Amino acid sequence: MREKIVLFNKKFFLSILTILFCFILDRISKIYVIKFFVNNKDIESYYVSSNLNIIFLWNKGIAFGLLQLENVVYHLISFLIFIIILFIFYLIIKAEKEYETIFLSCINGGALGNFFDRIYYQSVPDFIDFHINNYHWFTFNVADVFITFGIIMLLFFDIKIPNFKKKND
Repeated sequence: MREKIVLFNKKFFLSILTILFCFILDRISKIYVIKFFVNNKDIESYYVSSNLNIIFLWNKGIAFGLLQLENVVYHLISFLIFIIILFIFYLIIKAEKEYETIFLSCINGGALGNFFDRIYYQSVPDFIDFHINNYHWFTFNVADVFITFGIIMLLFFDIKIPNFKKKND
């Protein structure tokens, strides 16, 4: 007998809500920061705390501004990112555990936010400047936070909590 795939269930709505939450929060933050720095051209950095500034730069590379790309390579990487987003949707559909659905959806929500920017702006706005003294981490955005959070939590649940997996199997 054929097994039906039911898309419109609790898992589907949980996934869609998580993806939309991540995507919308990312879009709001980027729109706000872009408008702030466009309207205040004389400001290069906004002080938040001793370890955090808001700056504004356009990232044509991949994660955290690595490999600044141009033209054909940029479009090839964008296409590869699109394929990865589709693959993560497939993983969400196949996910058996609720935590997998949530964390994969966080990754996809962030990835969709950055992918939207790659298409709309031909670049991704980054603005979170985390640093300790003069040692700065790569500048990133809210979408990167969701992607990183999702990956770390999936690894945490899969590697560090084997008993959690066994109990829920």
